[in-house]
Amino acid sequence: MRLSEFKGLMADEFGEAYAAVLLEDLVLSELADQTANLAIKQGTDPKDVWLALCKSLGVPKSRWHGVHKDKKKPSEQNNEKKTRRDN
Repeated sequence: MRLSEFKGLMADEFGEAYAAVLLEDLVLSELADQTANLAIKQGTDPKDVWLALCKSLGVPKSRWHGVHKDKKKPSEQNNEKKTRRDN
């Protein structure tokens, strides 16, 4: 995982301000009692850091791959299909 993707996931899940606090202050036992920032600086893959944060903070597994903002309501999807068929 790229660092930019990791930072995006953090901001989407926790908000930029709280994400910054978590990265700097939360000690993760799964990462040898390091903070997320320290683990990344020492070469831990951001994906491993992200998963450790998710587990530690109780993020639902459905969001471990990110918050899907572009999901449409089923009714919107049906309307979109009808519009394509009409054209």
